[in-house]
Amino acid sequence: MDRQQAELEARVEELETRVAFQEDTLAQLNEVIATQDGQIRAMVERLRELGDRFRDLTSELRGPGGEKPPHY
Repeated sequence: MDRQQAELEARVEELETRVAFQEDTLAQLNEVIATQDGQIRAMVERLRELGDRFRDLTSELRGPGGEKPPHY
């Protein structure tokens, strides 16, 4: 095997190694993103529930007619 072919094979091997590491990194990042997406969706739903609950409590505090009680 001549020197030029050996250098070319070494370069190809280096590139294959880099691609393998990049594919692994992309898979890990994808997993993190998927996990964070689930967490964000859960937090958005919880925030929506809390907003609804807050509106309900605010309505209850205002009493009939939508006015604030005199001690408020």
